[in-house]
Amino acid sequence: TAGSVGGSTALVAASHVQSGSFKRVLTVTFEKQSESNAMWALSTPQPFSVHLNAGAGGYFAPIIREYMRRSGAPRDVGIKVAVKDRLHGARNPLAHLQLPNITMQEVEESMMLWDPLRFLEACPSSDGACAMVIAAEELVHESPKPPAWIRGVAMRSEPTMYAGRDEVNPQAGRDCAADVYRQAGITDPRRDLDCAEVYVPFSWYEPMWLENLGFAAQGEGWKLTMAGATSLDEGGDIPWNCSGGVLSSNPIGASGMIRFAEAARQVRGDAGAHQVPGAKLALGHAYGGGAQFFAMWVVGADKP
Repeated sequence: TAGSVGGSTALVAASHVQSGSFKRVLTVTFEKQSESNAMWALSTPQPFSVHLNAGAGGYFAPIIREYMRRSGAPRDVGIKVAVKDRLHGARNPLAHLQLPNITMQEVEESMMLWDPLRFLEACPSSDGACAMVIAAEELVHESPKPPAWIRGVAMRSEPTMYAGRDEVNPQAGRDCAADVYRQAGITDPRRDLDCAEVYVPFSWYEPMWLENLGFAAQGEGWKLTMAGATSLDEGGDIPWNCSGGVLSSNPIGASGMIRFAEAARQVRGDAGAHQVPGAKLALGHAYGGGAQFFAMWVVGADKP
């Protein structure tokens, strides 16, 4: 499931513990894009549909343009996200890209790859890994650090291509969010959550997911982005991707789990320089394929 695999792997590990089959589970994901990109390029025949030869950016760019048409969002929205996430990433020593001096002008002047996506509006190719230990409640006291309590978990999927599918605002994403919010007792994600780690491999997916996940009304997500609501540096009320997100590090197989782990770090107060002050409830989100596979969890500082 490409980008969502790290998230779904974490949820399978959680299900092993929740079912009582195991008391403590180590869940691990990794990716070496330094090798996998070459393997993809040399593979014949191509493993997927011919249109995917344009790459992930080429696949998603028309969907982004449709979002721009529907919402009337100006072109500098993606530039704003690209700068914001790289500045967040500069706070995180584990982030692949370290661009503490990045500017809007630098992003705007970077090479156009897939209109409207420029080079600096796209994620890097990264090597990396993520590991978490998920344990039963009775073992929590053995941990030297405070736990992140799992408050809700959900996975959803839908076919890539079918008549009437809304690729801008996928139904599977909306359903997955509704399920995990119900479990966690969340009725207004912007108000109830303190921060979110959301899979944003191309800058424009921040405003799109703000709407898909219920943080903003349809057509309004870009306005939150431009107002600084998702920026830690601007004191936003719902910071997104304080770790730098996928725009700063993208070892694809691990990227989804990194979102989950970073959400957990926030509610444990263990995020260092990119910590959201007083974070008690956080969302971890992963998506993959043609924005058809979704995995999410909500974690909290307090026992439910």
